[in-house]
This record gives sequence, structure tokens and C-alpha cells, in this order.
Amino acid sequence: MTKPPPAGRGSDYAALSREVKQSGLLKRRPGYYSVKVGTNLLLLAAGWTAFALIGQSWWQLLTAAFLAVMFTQTGFIGHDAGHHQIAASKRVNNLIGHVHADLLIGLSYSWWISKHNRHHSHPNHVDRDPDIADGAIAFTQDHARVRRGPYAWLARHQAWLFFPMLLLEGLALHVAGVRALLDRTGTATSRRTKLAEAGLLTAHLGGYLAALFLVLSPVQAVCFLLVHQGLFGLYMGCSFAPNHKGMPIFAKDDKIDFLRRQVLTSRNIRGHRFTDFALGGLNYQIEHHLFPSMPRPSLRHAQELVRTFCVRRGIAYHETGLFNSYAQVLRHLHAVGGPLRPELEY
Repeated sequence: MTKPPPAGRGSDYAALSREVKQSGLLKRRPGYYSVKVGTNLLLLAAGWTAFALIGQSWWQLLTAAFLAVMFTQTGFIGHDAGHHQIAASKRVNNLIGHVHADLLIGLSYSWWISKHNRHHSHPNHVDRDPDIADGAIAFTQDHARVRRGPYAWLARHQAWLFFPMLLLEGLALHVAGVRALLDRTGTATSRRTKLAEAGLLTAHLGGYLAALFLVLSPVQAVCFLLVHQGLFGLYMGCSFAPNHKGMPIFAKDDKIDFLRRQVLTSRNIRGHRFTDFALGGLNYQIEHHLFPSMPRPSLRHAQELVRTFCVRRGIAYHETGLFNSYAQVLRHLHAVGGPLRPELEY
């Protein structure tokens, strides 16, 4: 994953970085991740075991909901591995990432790494952050204004459609990863990685569909797939959406230092240990963006240090409750679609 750039000795980020390093918060947490990964794998295996034991039954839709939660939790571990939070070795982190992303949940790890690197380097920066690129959702009024036809209607109503659209996010992630693997460009090394990754994704997809259609009736299998993938996408989207959506967006030519770029565009979610678990540590988005390789359990301990530092430097540190964060996201999406609505509506 992208690391913070070296900072001058007197820069704000350098000063904060020294405080964090002296506190020991960047040290690896092998004990935590051994328990975390082991427990997650056991729960994932338990879900599929229950699926096999229950057999052909509509109760399997509850299994689908449970596995949607476990797929997302597995994705969080892949995210941590991608940021090299788990092990000191890059090779070990990548192995963990490929197993959890490609094999266990069917998402392309290398595609996600490339996309997420660019996001971390320039969060909420127009034409640089792929997470706010013009797509199904318009994140800036400039993107909304040029839309026509069905895309204009979508942008006009996107605040109302946002959560329903997240039900398709799981499918969209699967498709985007496969499309990236089918791209023949790249070095010989990247092509070999794509080939290996294609094997893992094929194994996942083959095993997943075989399990569904061998154990369930065709109608039940399709319903299981829709519920499972829909809730997986919804959970993933609800975990990542509060992090930056509705926060300041920088224009293409704006120049801003690393510390402020990361802090001003990020939103923390207030909560407790259950929030930490449910959101995979992403609720400490400011600390995570400042120190991407910081192990997940250390983020909560870094929060007060970072917040105090920002207050001393006069840097806005944004933290809110989970539901209020969703309200902020929806208000932003509604405002973005404003130019496409009749004048009386805004």
C-alpha cells in the first residue's frame, strides 16, 4: 500500500509522526491478528458448515445473511493485509490478502490494491481519487451538470437511491475485479500475478456456485445468491461510505500538504468496541489515513494523540455518530444533484 511521503524535519506531519512512533503505536500486533484471523476463519467455516447441514430449506436465507457479515469481516482482514498492518513481511501480507480477498470472498486483491493506493494518495481530490470518479453516483456538481437522460435522473434522485444501490455493490466489485484481470496490459510479473489470481477467483466462483446449486433448489439458490451478495454489498458500502463522502473535495489543481489532505477529507465515527468490530477499524479513518500501516487495534489508542495534535495546529478534526454520518452523506448527494432538479426544489 501507499506509504506517507517522507516529510521535512520541521513539517507538521513529521512532528506528529515522531510522537506516534515514540508511543509504539506502529509496532506489529501478531497476537491480535492471530486471534482475529483464526476466529474469522472458524466463523466463516461454521457458516458454510451450517449451510451444508441445513440443506434445502428457506431458512438458508438466514445463513446467507450471516455469511454476508462474514464476507465483509473477511474483506476487512484483506484490507489490513493490503496496508501491511498484519505482518512485517510484504510477501506474507500479500499472501493473506490474496487468500482472504480472492479465494474466500471472490474479489480481486491486486485490482483493489491499485485502486485503494490511488485513493489513499489523494482522497477526495477530483480526477485523482477513483472513489469519487464519475460513475453511478455523482460526487460533484460538475459531474452532475453534464449528465443526460437516465444518468441525469439517477443523479437527481441519488440521495434516495443511495442505500438501495449499495445492494448492487458486491456484484459491482466482483465485476470490476474480473474486468481488471482480463486487461492484458502490464509487465510479465503483473501478468503472472493476474494468472495466479484468476485461478483463485475461479476456484471461489466454482465452489460458491456449485455449493448453492447442489444443496439448494434452483429458485432457492438464486434467492440465496441475491440475499447474500446484496447484504454483502450493503454492509461493505455502509462501512466505507461514512469515511469521506460529504467531506471537503479538492479541485484538480489544489495544492495541500499531506497532513491536512488526509485529515480534512476524512470523517471519524464515534462509538465503542462494537463499532470498531462492525466497521473493521474504519471508524478511525483520520488515524488510518495518516498512518495506513498502523495495526487496527492501535488506531483507537492513536486517536487522542492525533486529535490533540490537530487542535494545537488549528486543523479541523471531524468526528460524528454513525447515523449522523449517513445523514451528512445523503445531504451531500442531494446537494450534488441540485442543478438537475427544478429550481423550486432547492
